[in-house]
Amino acid sequence: MSSTQPKNFSRVARRPGGEAWSMPSIQPVKPGPGQESVWDYPRPPRLEAVRKRLRVVFNGVTVADTTAGFRVLETSHPPVYYIPPGDILKGTLEPAPGSSFCEWKGRAVYWDVVVWEKRAKQAGWSYPKPSTAFIALADHVAFYASRVDACYVDDERVVPQPGDFYGGWITADVVGPFKGEPGTAGW
Repeated sequence: MSSTQPKNFSRVARRPGGEAWSMPSIQPVKPGPGQESVWDYPRPPRLEAVRKRLRVVFNGVTVADTTAGFRVLETSHPPVYYIPPGDILKGTLEPAPGSSFCEWKGRAVYWDVVVWEKRAKQAGWSYPKPSTAFIALADHVAFYASRVDACYVDDERVVPQPGDFYGGWITADVVGPFKGEPGTAGW
């Protein structure tokens, strides 16, 4: 194995000027009863309405609480949940610097979550003008579970998706492995 070969990748061919690498051999966890595998989620991602209760807590205050959210499902990612702006406590979001671009949803803007003197920088994001397929997400906010005190789906406290980019929420009803874990950069 070459010392430059990415972890979990296998060499498939040599070509002039370098080596080609195949995708890693991923071993999805088999879902149990009532579970979903993120490896069964589609690409491009799918948008679904969620009637489960979604809550976000920061600095001891529930800053978002809804039963009218959405989730985005994408291969290898735990669901990303979006909360309608009317179900977010007024005055707790402030525009944050920066933006990013998703090939599926469009340009995202970021939000700091602020409760009294405490601030979680870029703890949320939204799509002011999403692509046509995701128009229902306009101005809904997704939150990084790793940057606030806690996020819940119904009464289950979520585990943040590994890494610091994707922002998925892991619950007992979803199995991986998940993008963001060590060694998954090439997925």
